[in-house]
Parts: sequence; C-alpha cells; structure tokens
Amino acid sequence: MATAERMAKARGESWEGPGGESIEGVRGGDVSGIRIHSVRLPGLVAHQEVIFGGTGQTLTLRHDSMQRVSFMPGVILAVKEVIHRPGLTVGLEPLLGLDEVEV
Repeated sequence: MATAERMAKARGESWEGPGGESIEGVRGGDVSGIRIHSVRLPGLVAHQEVIFGGTGQTLTLRHDSMQRVSFMPGVILAVKEVIHRPGLTVGLEPLLGLDEVEV
C-alpha cells in the first residue's frame, strides 16, 4: 500500500486504467489508479514487484526475501530506537532519517 501511495503521489495527476475485466476480480485492488495484486506461496517470505508501463515497454523492479533473517537489521534498529520514540512509529523511514523525503 505504501509503495502504491507513493507512486500515485509521484505521478502528480489522477489516472484510471481500463475498467473492464475478462474475469471478475482479476485486476486486484486499486489505490489511486495503481493496481495491487497479492500472492501467497509457501516458502516465499516477502516479494514485491513494481511494473511501470509505457507505450510498447515495461520497467520491472523486484525484491525477494527468502529468509526472515533479511529483516533482522531493521528489527534490531527498531528495538534500539523504541525508547526514544513515544507513540506509534510506522515503518523504518523515520528511524533512518527518511521521513521527510519527497517523491
């Protein structure tokens, strides 16, 4: 959701893709015109794939985590910082000084 929201913000203009579906419900969720699909598979801890499309071309960015150990640096950082942050902190961006980054 966060990726889709940032993509929509960076786009700067509203956009809506094709509305029709050949099979009901196959187009996934919609966040400001960004389609989101969810796949759950055994052994796949986390996977994110972002596909940008233009006329006659696509650009794909993909990230896979096969083991939960890949999340440990972020978990350790959050544990160390929790005493300095009253209330709720969402994501690692504020801990990394990225909460003010404009897209």
